[in-house]
Amino acid sequence: MNTGMDSHAENEDGSVAEPATEGAHESRDAGAKSLRKMALVLDSFSRHKPSMTVAELSQATGLPKTTIHRIVVSLRDVGMLDQDGRRQGYRLGLKMFHYGSSVLASLDTPTRAHPHVAKLQQLTGEIIHLHMFDGSQMICVEREEMTSASRTTLQAAPTYCTSVGKAFLAFQNEELIRRIVGGGLQRYTPNTITDLDTLLAELAVIRQRGYAIDDEEIETGLRCIGAPIRDSTQRVFAAVSVSGPAERMPDGRLLGLAPVVIQTANEISVALAE
Repeated sequence: MNTGMDSHAENEDGSVAEPATEGAHESRDAGAKSLRKMALVLDSFSRHKPSMTVAELSQATGLPKTTIHRIVVSLRDVGMLDQDGRRQGYRLGLKMFHYGSSVLASLDTPTRAHPHVAKLQQLTGEIIHLHMFDGSQMICVEREEMTSASRTTLQAAPTYCTSVGKAFLAFQNEELIRRIVGGGLQRYTPNTITDLDTLLAELAVIRQRGYAIDDEEIETGLRCIGAPIRDSTQRVFAAVSVSGPAERMPDGRLLGLAPVVIQTANEISVALAE
């Protein structure tokens, strides 16, 4: 029955809960914006840009230098960024490695894929990479090579100029592709694709034949061939590749490796669905 008094929800302990205020909503919105800005800064670091100055981070993110300075100081204070000896550049801190290692330890994909990755390495004698898409780039979750035991790594790779990246990107919607392109297509070598039309044409070929080739596009002297991995819903979310020096990976050998790489990717997809 309505007594004319204001009604308030009660907390679990019986105390009266304060109604949500406009200020609280604004505070949450501000917090979300701050987190997005921090994510932009952290996403700017890569294998090719392991250390960046405030000015470089400002250019990469489009955020003002004053904002960048506040963010990097906060991230440094909690161990997510380290400041180099010159005190001008920043790099990812060991706290990020701790977080990443925890994520990798919880992933089921590398465990189920490992026997197939190891077999592919034995068949080819080359370096094998297993990458997963993290929302903006490909993250290596397993690397296998002849001279070392299987190990995990947090190394990241662009989507548009690597075989694992293009094998993934070829089976995504155009909205995601345009978002990746909108972030800029950095030229790493003379062979790097740097425009949308050329990339879309390349991805169409990859969809048709089922595998992607990195023709010295990320690193001069390195050629790779990769194929897409699907989850239980047939969604492409990862890729596996064979990498080697260009002199050991001529066109003829890449063509011969294609069925083996595709088969391995399919075997991993089946293993993940079990």
